[in-house]
Amino acid sequence: MRNSSIPGAHGHVRPLTLHGDPLLHAPCAEVTDFGPELARLVEDLFATMYAAQGVGLAANQIGEPLRVFVYDCPDDEDVRHLGHVVNPRLVEADGVVIRGPEGCLSLPGLEAATERYDHAVVEGFTVTGDPVTVHGTGFFARCLQHEYDHLDGRIYADHLKGWRHRRLMRQVARSSWGR
Repeated sequence: MRNSSIPGAHGHVRPLTLHGDPLLHAPCAEVTDFGPELARLVEDLFATMYAAQGVGLAANQIGEPLRVFVYDCPDDEDVRHLGHVVNPRLVEADGVVIRGPEGCLSLPGLEAATERYDHAVVEGFTVTGDPVTVHGTGFFARCLQHEYDHLDGRIYADHLKGWRHRRLMRQVARSSWGR
């Protein structure tokens, strides 16, 4: 029997949207209905994220062009951050810019050194429409910025320049899933 207190326990694992799909490069729509369909979407996001062994997942990564993401991500002190944000706004991204390894479930098996701020604050709503503010530092700040980017139609590869971008695109072309 599944534990109902575990996020995603009642969700369905959905196919991931992979690099090359135009959905990943289109801005997502604001959520206007905070009903049972949204709750099911959040459950499916968690179930899919856990099945793919990720630390975050945006709705457009499972084919839903809505402004929602989930996360279960540690920060640099190994503190676990677990939650979701509906209609997020990135209100702060500051501090030191750190180039660190970044991967994405929509580019499975690949990663590249990507520059991100080491502090981020996201404001939005819960699945029930309550306001929420999420503060992240270190790796968790990277996760928040990464997932927020997805909702604006950007992937981490869009932050890469020069040889880093070219190398990642060669890896995509050689991958079994690349388009």
